[in-house]
Amino acid sequence: MVQDSRAAQSIDPASPDPAHWPVGRLLSSAARRVERDWNAHLAAWDLNHASQAVLAHLLRAPMSQRELATASGVTEQTMSRVLARMERSGYVTRTPHDDDRRRHVITITDAGRSAFFVASDRELAEAMVTRGLTPEQAEQLRQLLAVVAGEPDKGGDADTPRGSPG
Repeated sequence: MVQDSRAAQSIDPASPDPAHWPVGRLLSSAARRVERDWNAHLAAWDLNHASQAVLAHLLRAPMSQRELATASGVTEQTMSRVLARMERSGYVTRTPHDDDRRRHVITITDAGRSAFFVASDRELAEAMVTRGLTPEQAEQLRQLLAVVAGEPDKGGDADTPRGSPG
């Protein structure tokens, strides 16, 4: 318990040293850094992290703007702007839905498919995120982030940590 107390005392959200930041600030700061680096990489194909995610969804099947917005966790208005840019780049097409002319079906083009696969270099992406980490640390980070990014516990006791016996 003494160690926990010392760790809590060393957390200082105003510190210039990230080692003293709360986990939320660390994760947010790391995510912004990775997003900036990744967007700089994707810019060569007129893509960004949002449009790349759209292409990934569309690789599975054509979708409506509403479905893409939901899958991407953004508003339909935001998705509309993302899709307009992607349509200008030739990466997607919008065609009227067969049964509902108010809706559009968004489909990935061959150019979009090609850009996605060329821009989505897994080794480069992994290197951007894990620079300075050993392979073991990188794997541990992957496992921890998978837990953090996963669905929150539903119906469980809020005071019981995930993975702890009930």
